[in-house]
Amino acid sequence: MATAKIPVGVLGATGAVGQRFIQLLEGHPWFEVAEVAASDRSAGKTYKDAATWRLTGAPPAAVAGLTVLSTAGPFRSKLLFSGLDSSVAGEVEADLAGKGHAVVSNSRNHRMDADVPLLIPEVNADHVEAICVQKRRTGGGYIVTTPNCSVVGLAMALAPLERAFGVETVQVATLQSLSGAGYPGVPSMDVADNVVPYIGGGEEEKIEAEPRKILGRFASDAFTDADIAISASVHRVAVSDGHTMAIFARLRRPATPEEAARALASFRGEPQERRLPFAPVQPIHVLTEVDRPQPRLDRDREKGMAVSVGRIRSDGRGGLRLEALVHNTIRGAAGVAILNGELLQARGLLP
Repeated sequence: MATAKIPVGVLGATGAVGQRFIQLLEGHPWFEVAEVAASDRSAGKTYKDAATWRLTGAPPAAVAGLTVLSTAGPFRSKLLFSGLDSSVAGEVEADLAGKGHAVVSNSRNHRMDADVPLLIPEVNADHVEAICVQKRRTGGGYIVTTPNCSVVGLAMALAPLERAFGVETVQVATLQSLSGAGYPGVPSMDVADNVVPYIGGGEEEKIEAEPRKILGRFASDAFTDADIAISASVHRVAVSDGHTMAIFARLRRPATPEEAARALASFRGEPQERRLPFAPVQPIHVLTEVDRPQPRLDRDREKGMAVSVGRIRSDGRGGLRLEALVHNTIRGAAGVAILNGELLQARGLLP
């Protein structure tokens, strides 16, 4: 690794995910935020004047004085992290990929494209091979996407079970935190003393489709989805950060809770082998307490980059019941995107 840091840009830098990118990239050993971009109403202002900072502390001094650019660019940074809203992300990201940039996107627009990796580095690092196919279309740049914030936790919990035993069907009920709705998010009168059993934007459909692509294969220049039937029901709850999932999985080969726990706890991937800066030492923490995981107690494990799994038990019919927790704005959004960027650099795939 060269001693000079790699300049990166953050698209949608004033929004909730963009701010998390800015926060997490401060002091990164490889990357340095050199450019920030947002909507036209923010362009031309300094970042500290354009962004209403919603995270703890203050914007990093090195970023606070940067002038906010238009999302159209031009950018000198070849690696761009995108926290753009889906209403604008699709066209902007495709245009920048066409101009030779590597765009690591948190938006949903290109996740299911036929030549775009939907990437969790511990689970499907081999899917970066699709970049070669994509570059034939774009002429040099490319897009890599991160999954839906709940899907990151769900797919990481399922991957060790799929590899060890095979997964046939999954039912999942999510309890999703307020930060997942962005800012200002859910009106207080809707969520206080309440659970809302609906989240817009095709949330259930994303949870049912995206893990199948992630757990599937990329071969002969095409993705093949995993043969897993997934059914989801989603809920918004009055928790600040952390998405909890109750998962019911029917396995192709029966496994005891103890066997499942060993498979989950021993799960590792390429980020751990390469010791990437944002890689958790242990991607999945298996908790044995009867009342865990809990968002307030477990969402920040390994700086928010670990998924916590607990209450692993048999359903009496050869399947498993378990609870999983993911920090939705770190492991489920900006953090996994940064880890994706690190994987691209480690594999020599950055422009």
